[in-house]
Amino acid sequence: MLDKLRTYARITKLWAIARRYFVNNFYDGMLTVLGILLGFFIVIIKENQISVDSNLIILTGIGSSISMFISGISGSYLSERAEQRKLKIELDKAMALKDFSSDEINPFLELNEIEKAMLTKIKKRRLLRKEPLTDNNNLKNTKTIQDKAERFATIIVALVNGSSPFLGGIVPLIPFFLVSTAGFMTFISSFIIILICIILLGVFLGAISKESIIKNIFQMVIAFLITIVISLLLLR
Repeated sequence: MLDKLRTYARITKLWAIARRYFVNNFYDGMLTVLGILLGFFIVIIKENQISVDSNLIILTGIGSSISMFISGISGSYLSERAEQRKLKIELDKAMALKDFSSDEINPFLELNEIEKAMLTKIKKRRLLRKEPLTDNNNLKNTKTIQDKAERFATIIVALVNGSSPFLGGIVPLIPFFLVSTAGFMTFISSFIIILICIILLGVFLGAISKESIIKNIFQMVIAFLITIVISLLLLR
């Protein structure tokens, strides 16, 4: 079973896609909750409040994270399934509508294209005898390894696409779970956690892309700082 799943992942280049989705959406989740925290933080400063109820911040953050979770899973699954359906229709047309008995085409050229799509070999003796490749109805009902791999990848990508922003939104809320009322230092602790996570993501991206780790960290931190500045200007 594990070997089969590894094969599916290798066919669809699943882990590269999953890594990209995870980093992007985890980052998006953190910045979304960062905006929420900045809103509460500015209210505390403007109203000269000492603290705010942690449950209020937690519920707001979790609510946003759940929305991103559902949106990520459903949106990714539907879009990936639509793309998979489109590719399958094109493959069916290529395989079922081609007349391999025609002398006007080179059957072996067509065969090579189908073998690439199916990731399997087709006996060429049938083409030499100019026999039908297969029955159209059976062909449409047959699931190739590519079909199974694409379906597996669609499910995994949807789960990653939904869970990563959810986790990105939950992690900054950790300090608020530890106190009943959140004060100035609770918010600062949360901001530091976000900054540390962003630095780690920059290191991860730099290691994967074989580019400068410092450059990747700098680019991600800049986006973090821009979010803070814009939020402060809008909410002041």
